[in-house]
Amino acid sequence: MAAALLAVAGASPGVALADSQPRGDAGVLTARDGTPLPPGWRLTGGGSAPQLVWRSDRPVPMGDARVEFRTGGRLLGVPRPAADGHTFRLPLGERRLTQLRGILPGSRPGGLEVWSGGRRLDAREAAGAAPAIQPPAPLPANTVDPGKPGGFRTRTGEYALNSVRLPGFPEPVEMRAVVVAPVGASGKRPLALFLHGRHATCYKGAGEVGGDWPCKAGTKPIPSHRGYLRDQKLLASQGYVTVSIAANGINGQDFAAEDGGAQARSSLVRQHLARWADWAEHPRSAPPAVREAPRADLSKVLLVGHSRGGEGVNRAALDSLAPPPADQDGYHGRVRWTIRGTVLIGPTVFGQNPVPDVPSVTILPGCDGDVSDLQGEVYVDGTRAVGNGSALHSAVYVIGANHNFFNSEWTPGQAAAPAEDDFYDEPRHPDPVCGKRAATRLSADRQHRAGSTYIAAAARLFLAGDDRVRPLLDGSGKRAPSADPARVLSHAVGARRGGGFLPDGGVSVTGGKLCAAVDPSPARSCLAANTKGASPHFAQWETDRESGRQAVALRWTRAGSPARVTLDKPVSLSGSTDLALRVFVPPNTRGTRLDVSLTDTAGKKAKLGRITLDGLPGSERTASYWAREVRVPLAAAGRAGLKLGSVKSLELTSRSASGRAWLMDAWGWRAGTPAVRAQALPRVDVGRTTVTEGDSGTRTYRVPVRVTGRGGSGQVRVYVVDPVTGRATDRLVTVRPGGHEADVPVEVRGNTRYGTDVSHDVLVKAVHGAVVGAYRGGLTVRDDDPAPTMTLTPVAAKVTEGQSLKWRLTLSEPVDVDMDAWFGVAPATAPELSTKDVPATWLRDQSGEKPDPERPLSKVSWLWLWADIPAGRTSVDLTVPTVKDRVRESTESVRFRQLDPQTGKPRTGGLEATGSVLDAS
Repeated sequence: MAAALLAVAGASPGVALADSQPRGDAGVLTARDGTPLPPGWRLTGGGSAPQLVWRSDRPVPMGDARVEFRTGGRLLGVPRPAADGHTFRLPLGERRLTQLRGILPGSRPGGLEVWSGGRRLDAREAAGAAPAIQPPAPLPANTVDPGKPGGFRTRTGEYALNSVRLPGFPEPVEMRAVVVAPVGASGKRPLALFLHGRHATCYKGAGEVGGDWPCKAGTKPIPSHRGYLRDQKLLASQGYVTVSIAANGINGQDFAAEDGGAQARSSLVRQHLARWADWAEHPRSAPPAVREAPRADLSKVLLVGHSRGGEGVNRAALDSLAPPPADQDGYHGRVRWTIRGTVLIGPTVFGQNPVPDVPSVTILPGCDGDVSDLQGEVYVDGTRAVGNGSALHSAVYVIGANHNFFNSEWTPGQAAAPAEDDFYDEPRHPDPVCGKRAATRLSADRQHRAGSTYIAAAARLFLAGDDRVRPLLDGSGKRAPSADPARVLSHAVGARRGGGFLPDGGVSVTGGKLCAAVDPSPARSCLAANTKGASPHFAQWETDRESGRQAVALRWTRAGSPARVTLDKPVSLSGSTDLALRVFVPPNTRGTRLDVSLTDTAGKKAKLGRITLDGLPGSERTASYWAREVRVPLAAAGRAGLKLGSVKSLELTSRSASGRAWLMDAWGWRAGTPAVRAQALPRVDVGRTTVTEGDSGTRTYRVPVRVTGRGGSGQVRVYVVDPVTGRATDRLVTVRPGGHEADVPVEVRGNTRYGTDVSHDVLVKAVHGAVVGAYRGGLTVRDDDPAPTMTLTPVAAKVTEGQSLKWRLTLSEPVDVDMDAWFGVAPATAPELSTKDVPATWLRDQSGEKPDPERPLSKVSWLWLWADIPAGRTSVDLTVPTVKDRVRESTESVRFRQLDPQTGKPRTGGLEATGSVLDAS
């Protein structure tokens, strides 16, 4: 098991690594050649329950992005956080051990790494002054400003109902909410429901927070659901009924959920909507806060989700259109509401499967220190060609906004509990874009005001149908003055766009490169590995590479360099007024100029016009490679006689002397917001099955991939992760409700040798005409053979100083995994071996301690011995070297006791190693 990576100094040559523990839970793994691996890492748990452990030297706040262990650019696993806020533990199976062996010996680039939301946690940013960066000029004002308060007074109240049970969560989840509603509004009113993200759950006093649920005695729940009161009051003043629900019970338990808690959050949202539907039908049964509000119109519902709450409301919208399998859902009633749109604030999107036929606005904070890769961009990009394209999907990039300040209960100076700025800034070298004094950084008040404005814009467009606010959201380049001085940019797909040039589809490229969003190959990837900063469009998923997520990369060294994108099948731009392109250029660059031309199937070419692009303010710590939407009129094509009904290629010609650009897509565009047509699409959910390996024979099992719904056929891409290498292979599969085309067969061979559990993981992503709920599952094969017994016998337990003590650890039989034992020094018969009786280098490597002041070894903190028996072998030697001195002394002794890998305390009835050292003088 994990101990294959560990060894005792002086042990047999079959052992790979030594584990040296300087302090507490921190440690330094050392390769066979003595090269240190990254600090803070260690392996614990013994042969039956190995764990890879990383400890941060500063607290890692409980946030929405997952902490991930990676190696060689691939996901090793999602560790479980400890209560101390510093330590993360990942159970290790055979696949993960194989990946770890691949990075050893040495700590070359691509070794063990810790990531969260696209940000490296176990590496410091390089010091050095950076030039000041200024915000871009403000955009022209829109004709309608949704951030202005309406004419209604507002009333605030709360309700608390009985807690609910959700599948996979041992503790019940609270049903609490704060309601803000207009006073004096007549008739039914649209409903906006808010769901906060993953944050600490409980607090005590001014400085103690935790992630427990239920909260321990003496602590109080953090009222994260009260953090959107400002947004709620703005909407309520405009005539909407609003409710913000609590989800601490999910946050305190979702670490074990394969989907990060998305399904649980969806269940909670729909539990609340079901109550509101009941109260709309039976007002007298409603709690006072609801009775005092206008009756909610459940045919017009907007869901607003922050961070993991964004992924939760996206799943709730999906589950309202296509019910999930009953065994994974916490709501089993009828759907008596209609989701008209969603607002997703700094959202996670672990499954990368947005709902294609429900309109959405995704707010991307340019200085997000939590979901740092701005993976929420997938809620826009990931809808292309999946549904019918009638729904508008908008991304709103807020320059200088962080993750937390959209919620006042996560904002220092406003929150009841301790709170912080999630963008951690090194005081000695502040970030030029997101540092607290940077010209581009927003204050908490300005950021929240901008968020309120764009939430209100979504409500006005999706619920009230006011098309005048669309230019704020669809890339038309307008601003809402209420959000000033924030610089807010937008782009979009869907709605009245048609005739798309999608690099994901059938295209060929000349004069540029068709590149992959996620691929370890430098020749194929869109951004070089040493790029300073990241792109939200290329946020990495849970596989080492992906098919069907591409862009066109352009690079030129002279003006007049053309790049052409040619479609396999021509498209029609008839009825469009403009060609809209989503293009990005490197951050902090200005004045990139490109001429845009189209060619039809007859070979007729027309130049449409010229576009000019500026990069976003960016640093190496921001995801600023984000596409700006630019448009050129199609009128020139008609004048040139080009047939817009059969366009074959798009050409971009550089007019700058040199530069780089990336084309995400291009579409025919015309103004307006069409009625959304929600299709009945097949729904795919991946399950997980656990089986035992058996003692003999070969059995074939299938990873269950359930296809439900009322639609016809659709296409999904199925990724199968190799349980040994961690690399994924994929195939395109056509699915139909009730069909089993996407099932994955797994062959399991039985044996009678003790081994590890093996996980065969499967992931699914929608491609066309389908939606995906539970995106991840697989087959876990449990080893059902008993562990061998261990014995420890002395080989050289009585030696003269200068020689090595030695004991032999032996297994009763060979097994298929590496077995280890962990021993801690314990008081021995006096006089004891001291720190001056062993080599100083050995003492330092084993404990991190120095010989001075001289003291018995039993007084040395963290002095441990690891012994490992590699798979297929039955024994290994433990050694303790001694030094020869000139001091006349009596015989000295030493004692090591076997420790429990979970508690670190001596194991009852465990093995012991004792030895004595004779004076040589």
